[in-house]
Amino acid sequence: MRRDNQSSVSEFLLLGLPIQPEEQGMYYALFLVMYLTTVLGNLLIILLIRLDSRLHTPMYFFLSHLALTDVCFSSVTAPKMLMDMLMQTQSISYAGCICQEFFFLLFGGVDSFLLTSMAYDRYVAICHPLNYTTIMSQNLCFLLVIVSWVLSFAGSLVHTLLLTRLSFFRDNTLHHFFCELAALIKLSSSDTTINELVILTVGTVVISVPFVCILVSYGHIGATILRRPSIQGICKALSTCGSHLSVVSLYYGAIIGLYFVPSSNSSKDKDVIVSVFYSLVTPMLNPFIYSLRNRDMKGALENVLSRGIFSV
Repeated sequence: MRRDNQSSVSEFLLLGLPIQPEEQGMYYALFLVMYLTTVLGNLLIILLIRLDSRLHTPMYFFLSHLALTDVCFSSVTAPKMLMDMLMQTQSISYAGCICQEFFFLLFGGVDSFLLTSMAYDRYVAICHPLNYTTIMSQNLCFLLVIVSWVLSFAGSLVHTLLLTRLSFFRDNTLHHFFCELAALIKLSSSDTTINELVILTVGTVVISVPFVCILVSYGHIGATILRRPSIQGICKALSTCGSHLSVVSLYYGAIIGLYFVPSSNSSKDKDVIVSVFYSLVTPMLNPFIYSLRNRDMKGALENVLSRGIFSV
């Protein structure tokens, strides 16, 4: 597909993961299991929240949307990567590459905003417990989710439209397993100053600001606990916030390692490996974190299993 003097490539070549050919089968099986675990685990969370009325609260409302977003986020890259490993192919069409980049940014941004909404929910629950039901109304919860999608969509659309203006005359080989925005910009033969400026601006809105809001929320939570220190209060706060803090650490830890740690040409393999962790491992771990560390989720799972056993 020639884009009228804007791009001379019809497809990109994805070099994939930095693994040896003889190890392809083992890694294919590993990543397939991880992807299926991600999909089934997060769908199970959505099902449990839907079936158990005790989980019809703002925190689990956000969690169900986070689980759905994680399924979509992994599905943007994992199926293509698995197909390439199975069929020994490396190509992706120009249009497919642009679409993959758009949805990767979209679902990644929604994840960031949902984690911020969950942090605010925990802040209200611990710092303003008497006003919790009034503040965290159904309307506010829906509004926070809608804003998350709108802002993420806007940011992804801006990146994508600017990306389509770039030319790719020199090379079409991406040292990656998917169409990652930074890798595509480095590959372009056009002036990418505007793209880089937009990455900084949108990245601040989508990543940095939510991260700061999460830190502020947990700063207030910590201050509230310290003002009334008690073993019971600390244990309750840990049980309430522990799962969310674990997910936040995984999500933003991977982003910091991928985008904020200076890299060079010799660290391309590191970037690819961190991207696997960010796009596949983190969404897979979320169901385990929320099921193993959360008493309500374990109780809901036991109720569903017991009802299933008795119905049989």
